[in-house]
Amino acid sequence: MLLTRIKGPRDLDRLSQEELDQLAAEIRSFLVDAVSKTGGHLGPNLGVVELTIALHRVFESPKDKVLFDTGHQAYVHKLLTGRQDFGNLRSKGGLSGYPSRAESDHDVIENSHASTVLGWADGLAKANEVLGREDHHVAAVIGDGALTGGMAWEALNNIAAAKDRPLVIVVNDNERSYGPTIGGLANHLATLRTTDGYERFLARGKEILERTPVVGKPLFETLHGAKKGLKDFIAPQGMFEDLGLKYIGPIDGHDIEALESALQRAKRFSGPVIVHCLTQKGRGYEPAVQDEADRFHAVGVIHPDTGLPVSTDAASWTSVFADEMVKLGKERADIVAITAAMLQPVGLKKFADAYPDRIFDVGIAEQHGATSAAGLATGGAHPVFAVYATFLNRAFDQVLMDVALHKCGVTFVLDRAGVTGTDGASHNGMWDMSIMQVVPGLRLAAPRDAEQLRAQLREAVEVKDAPTVVRYSKGVVGPAVPAVGKVGGMDVLRAPGADVTRPDVLLVSVGALAPMCLEIADLLDKQGITSTVVDPRWVKPVDEALAPLADGHRVVVTVEDNGRTGGVGSAVSQALRDAGVDVPLRDFGIPQRFLDHASRKEVMAEIGLTAPDIARQVTGLVAKLDGRYDSEPAAAVD
Repeated sequence: MLLTRIKGPRDLDRLSQEELDQLAAEIRSFLVDAVSKTGGHLGPNLGVVELTIALHRVFESPKDKVLFDTGHQAYVHKLLTGRQDFGNLRSKGGLSGYPSRAESDHDVIENSHASTVLGWADGLAKANEVLGREDHHVAAVIGDGALTGGMAWEALNNIAAAKDRPLVIVVNDNERSYGPTIGGLANHLATLRTTDGYERFLARGKEILERTPVVGKPLFETLHGAKKGLKDFIAPQGMFEDLGLKYIGPIDGHDIEALESALQRAKRFSGPVIVHCLTQKGRGYEPAVQDEADRFHAVGVIHPDTGLPVSTDAASWTSVFADEMVKLGKERADIVAITAAMLQPVGLKKFADAYPDRIFDVGIAEQHGATSAAGLATGGAHPVFAVYATFLNRAFDQVLMDVALHKCGVTFVLDRAGVTGTDGASHNGMWDMSIMQVVPGLRLAAPRDAEQLRAQLREAVEVKDAPTVVRYSKGVVGPAVPAVGKVGGMDVLRAPGADVTRPDVLLVSVGALAPMCLEIADLLDKQGITSTVVDPRWVKPVDEALAPLADGHRVVVTVEDNGRTGGVGSAVSQALRDAGVDVPLRDFGIPQRFLDHASRKEVMAEIGLTAPDIARQVTGLVAKLDGRYDSEPAAAVD
């Protein structure tokens, strides 16, 4: 096999055109076989095989910087830069699902949030200019979906201002992000895809006119001088050229020879150039090509021959939300939904099918989505903006200044909150409850099970004068966790015996960690430590009944699937201080560091967010209060 002989990009240089085509076929076969075993981003990588080969033949990575926006299409890049062990892809100790600096000098950006690559490219090109590195180049690959993000256009505006600073921008145009790309830019690119190239027209016109006596040559020069208007008529790439960017394309993104020719021309140019490549997401794998939803953008473990899942999961948090949104839509005509290019992943496809006039896909533009939601709310609708928790970070200013300041009734539904695991550092939703704590008036719910998700979503959309947030985990929703009582607005999940006058520990359980907190209580009980377990349901604002309840316990323990800094534990601590309740508090959550990719269970064990780890520490804390800490060790917790 040719693929096994590729140890680095320069090994591509000695391959013939026929061998390059063979290599592309081998890579596709490898990807289908490998990713079907582990899960991962399959469709995007099948679409960029030839493009990635061409990039590494034209540019000299790592001296030249080859950058990938989002990074979910970098599997081919990994294969060509010496990383062909995909056996533990996205698992602990294996390859990351995104570029990773720890893996290779060929990887530059690893944050995997969309629309950032052009800002990176602009900075790297400026660094080359400032430091006099004329033999260094920058090539940035960005999808048509990522081009819908505002950051991309902010960068283009700056890139275009330096007409003599070399930079190659490769637009990977497959008409999709997850699903089909939407909006004005998508329509413009569609026009470019379906229009004959200006250069072919001009070449043919030159040939004819130069054979025409007397008037031929002057007429050609006149036409050539007016080429801007002519280009807009024949191939309207004027949007890019109006910014001052040289445009090459559209190019067949599966023709290695054509791609190399275009990239070589762009590389030689002394200013910024856009190379527009047309690719097919999922190319070469029929189940992916036939998948209209997202062309196998991301898959779990599948049968490689059929593309069907190996196992069917139980109901997920996302599916529970999806079904409840359809019910709410039927009951209330003012309910509308917003997605940032992720209709299927966030569970809004059913709502879109049922109410196509009440769904708004804003593209990869969370900032615009949040402000548009404020406008919708002001106009009398109640928008539900469903987004991954990690992506709401990008719209913080809009949540604060557009939604909260104006007291707009907007509900943000945060999918993939807390530790998500396999997608790595940038996809763990570990900041939302900390960030949202500082937003005045905002109310934040963390449902513990499917029943509570349905109930709290309904409570959220009833709020008309403030933003509300409902956040939940990735994956399968757990069993129902019934309440045994109520204190204020909080659910009591476990109460001590009636004979206990002052329980030892008040466990404040946040969201999906309720089963873990009940397990902690069981472990503490085995050590003779009594406890109460409460679920606040709404963790912001802190329930007024919590302080008096805490005052009746010896220790307060908070457990949350969020960063400890500024999270629910911090808010509870502040509430107790404000109420004059002087009870020791221990907060358990995610340490404020970027977490390597691994399964959720492995990450939780690594950071000590498990029932035995927490019970052990709480046992020690109670022992210290009892005065047993120095005289005898705390009993071990199994």
